[in-house]
Amino acid sequence: MKFKIYLNKEAIYKSTITCVGWSSNNEVYSCGDDCQIVKWTTSSREFVQVAKIPDFVPSDFNWLIAKSGGKSNENLLISSTDGRFIILNKGARVERSISAHNAAITSCRWSSDGSGLLTAGEDGIIKIFSRAGMLRSTVIQNEGLIVCARWSPNSLTIAYCQGNAIALKPLAANSKLIKWQAHDGLVLALSWSPESEHIASAGEDTRYKIWDTQGTNLYTSAPDDYPITTIDFSPDGNLLAVGGFNMLKLCHSSGWSHNVTRFEDKPVGSLMNVSWSPDGTQILSGSSSGNIVFGHVVEREIIYKNLKAMITGRRVIVMKDIVNNTTDTLDFSDRIIKWELGYGHLVVSTANQLHIFNENYINTPIIIERADVRIILLAKKNFLVVDNASIWIYTYTGRLHLNPRYSGSQAQVFHLTHQTISLGVDVLAVRDFSDQTIVHIFDLLPGASRQEDAYQVKHKQLITDISVNRASSGDDQYLTFIDSNRDLYLTSIRSGSDYNLHKIGTQLTSVMWSSECNVLVGLHDSCYSIWYCPGEACTDPSLIALTTLSYDTTEFGRNISLVNFDGLTITFCASGSNFTVTAKIYCILIHKLVSENQWAKALKICRMGQSTLLWACLAALSSKRNQLDISEEAYSSALQIDKVDYMNFVKDLNENEQMAENAIMNGARVEEAETILLHNRKIAEAIQFCIRLHRWNRALEIADKNSIDVKLVLDERVKYLTALQKTETDNDFIKNNAKFSSARNESSEL
Repeated sequence: MKFKIYLNKEAIYKSTITCVGWSSNNEVYSCGDDCQIVKWTTSSREFVQVAKIPDFVPSDFNWLIAKSGGKSNENLLISSTDGRFIILNKGARVERSISAHNAAITSCRWSSDGSGLLTAGEDGIIKIFSRAGMLRSTVIQNEGLIVCARWSPNSLTIAYCQGNAIALKPLAANSKLIKWQAHDGLVLALSWSPESEHIASAGEDTRYKIWDTQGTNLYTSAPDDYPITTIDFSPDGNLLAVGGFNMLKLCHSSGWSHNVTRFEDKPVGSLMNVSWSPDGTQILSGSSSGNIVFGHVVEREIIYKNLKAMITGRRVIVMKDIVNNTTDTLDFSDRIIKWELGYGHLVVSTANQLHIFNENYINTPIIIERADVRIILLAKKNFLVVDNASIWIYTYTGRLHLNPRYSGSQAQVFHLTHQTISLGVDVLAVRDFSDQTIVHIFDLLPGASRQEDAYQVKHKQLITDISVNRASSGDDQYLTFIDSNRDLYLTSIRSGSDYNLHKIGTQLTSVMWSSECNVLVGLHDSCYSIWYCPGEACTDPSLIALTTLSYDTTEFGRNISLVNFDGLTITFCASGSNFTVTAKIYCILIHKLVSENQWAKALKICRMGQSTLLWACLAALSSKRNQLDISEEAYSSALQIDKVDYMNFVKDLNENEQMAENAIMNGARVEEAETILLHNRKIAEAIQFCIRLHRWNRALEIADKNSIDVKLVLDERVKYLTALQKTETDNDFIKNNAKFSSARNESSEL
């Protein structure tokens, strides 16, 4: 992957270009010390002067681009060296002119929703203004120059650099300032990733670094020949552009470099204010010599099984079948924006269209009119597209399957990322942006009620990353998510809304489901873990431990990212190199055999392998599907003696009681087990069931309603309290005890 660079033959400006920015994917604006604002067309690189502001030397500017749920107008915010900032509309007319600082303004930025803006100056002050230019608050008042300031993605925190330090100031009341020494020299530039809590910084010490929000250094680059003057994350957070003197570097979001471009044949000087296009495929930067540098990302590739697709130009994708050694070149009329390859299909988004290619009919694509695509996700039956307006789910035949909506979705759709939306076989999960403890669950089956009325999974902590399993449907659908404490939770997605959360891992950075079966891989700081039966074993801590394996990743290096989990092959990426590891093939085979109800073959594999991992996987899978004889042997071979005793107890029960006990064993679904017994008129068994689980009030309610075994419940309650050496405090039991005592006294008198 690299930048394809375009330069004008001659410098347009005679002095430094201090400001550049995108108003759309095809239009950019620049401004230099001559106070002229110039509009460029990216395709032809032609330019025209749109305005000239006298007595106004610009220092920074930022476009407010129309977004779904935000303000509809497009406005340009420009700051100057005399402490003023002005707001221009699309027609270059000045709408506001505000004197904000007593010294030069070094940074000015719109908030993500466009409702406010910040300014930072050489006077050491950071201020927040409303969209109309009214002063809201003075956030920072320090002695010393503030070189750069940026909003967090949710506009609730401001990051700024002062000297060799970086500081974070949350806007919440009584919040503390977080500050740390970042570089050995002056910090020159900052960028906050829109998809993560990572911050990139560039300094005079010729290095760029990646940080988290607590000031922990995640990556430090090797020293360059000259200071790093500008840095910027792409809109999707996957790439990082780094600029310096006659140098432009394309990097992964974790810091390591894809490619370095050196302007040696035609020097351009130091690059200033490198900026990504809204679609994340192009970059723009001004230089100290007056040149405008345009760049386009090429040679980006995706591999799926025997297929490899690579972008070789702005409008060209080369598709290669590695097995058959065939190559197809796909030409598009517009620039390629987003694309994904998987499940035998290639989905490509251009400026105004979606192209759906089938690997068997690569020359006859299905075309859908759809613009401004930001996210594409593929699944077995459908694929998902997110644009600036809504979420769209299509079949691979091009038919619109669902347009899911939830409360506030239209305003939140622009904030969706790959970490906060996930598509499964028959389910869609979306994390809410306004309340980040909630995940909305949509059912994709035709006629399902949850297509229009989504259920909600609510957690106590903020949810940062969600993932739905990609292989199974029906009752074997699971949602996993990582919260702000980096703990991994799993829940079964069923028809009801009572989701039970199970914690199955800690200190996770990312997770991914296998494309072929319900096996999960998760990446930690220095190792990775594979859960071979996460959904079936999540209710039993001992069983989840037996079906989970962890491996060290120090041999891969640092800054590892999880790329793909296709079948049983797991792909990691570190420092530009891909590393593949293989999951246990017999565990994957057991999943496949169980899904086909071939229990005899699955049992034969476990007997041949004689591995605790295999027996534990079979035990979890068979218990979920009520195969009591197989689960008894599997638990015995896995040395889970307590489970064997429980299996013997369950086998002696009738069919309805077995179903109830199985519901308890596989997820502690108490209400479901109780419903099974009551529906089959097993009243006494339901009462005994509630007593055994110490659900005393429910046991008394059932007994009283059916006029059966009330005395039994009261006697068992007395035994329970006597063993705990406690007295009765529940009013219902006190009343019933008094009623039985009076009835006993009356009968004795008679």
